[in-house]
Amino acid sequence: MSSFDDSIAVQTITAGKLRRYHHLTLLQHFLWPSLMFKNLGDAFLVGVGFIQSLFKLIIWRPDVIFTKGGYVCLPVGMAAHVLKIPLVIHDSDAHPGLTNRILSRWATSIGTGAPLEYYHYPKSKSKYTGIPINIDFKPFTKAEQWDAKREWGINPDKPLVVVTGGGLGARRLNNTAMSILKKLQKSASVVLLSGVGQYDELKARLPKNSENFQLHAFTSKMPQLLGAADVVITRAGATTILELVALAKPTILVPNAALTGGHQIKNAAVYEDAKAAVVLIEDDMVEQPEMLLRAVNELLDNPKATQAMARRFASFAKPDAAKDMAKMILAARK
Repeated sequence: MSSFDDSIAVQTITAGKLRRYHHLTLLQHFLWPSLMFKNLGDAFLVGVGFIQSLFKLIIWRPDVIFTKGGYVCLPVGMAAHVLKIPLVIHDSDAHPGLTNRILSRWATSIGTGAPLEYYHYPKSKSKYTGIPINIDFKPFTKAEQWDAKREWGINPDKPLVVVTGGGLGARRLNNTAMSILKKLQKSASVVLLSGVGQYDELKARLPKNSENFQLHAFTSKMPQLLGAADVVITRAGATTILELVALAKPTILVPNAALTGGHQIKNAAVYEDAKAAVVLIEDDMVEQPEMLLRAVNELLDNPKATQAMARRFASFAKPDAAKDMAKMILAARK
């Protein structure tokens, strides 16, 4: 019997992306020859992908197209528009990407990961659905949190700070956290998910794993680890944020300012505006690592204020996000 994944037909098309970096001015983009050549080459690939998509959609004759906003969605969405196939899009980030900004004018309906006030999409066809996440991300009771710490071999009688930059890690976040590790351990245990890229380097110079400190490249048990945490320090990827929202975790966000469109900065701003999370500017944090230490200690030393912040964070939870998106897709059919 084939698995669920094996039962889904997968085909590929050619696609290209427009490389834009938040820390560069428009002029700097034009004055970077290798960047310009890559963008021109990828513009041609989008055209190729559009033709491929036309042929595939004519053969498949789908009732509706659903896209998530990645650059590979652009030629498919354009083909759907030409063939008058209903198009449903979803935007996880609070800052719409270029693909979704283009496709939104033709979309039948639009789902968003953040409140509608952060988008310029037509309200008449947009809905704040949140982001579908694993159902294991849910609030932990004190007993469940204690058990999760024990399962990880962490001292359950101390607060736990988890630092994670995602599967690939975040070198500047890792290095800053490690520079204050000894001071941080005076008030909490620490688990660092370094990502695979820096794991060997950090393992060679950090203490061995114990009940007060652990280093891991990655874990498949993220809901359990984050559920065990008392404070989480992380980047500002949209899905990661919504997972922490579902867990109602006190969170310190350190957005990566260099990513396309500054989307992590804008993701973090949603929760900073609501006083639902602490947001640190990465460059300032790197220059002054004590800033991160102070942010953690303020959360640990002020439990009432921290719990109130976590409740505001949890108010963004959308447990029915997957169902709501499925309803939008089904409703879009002709």
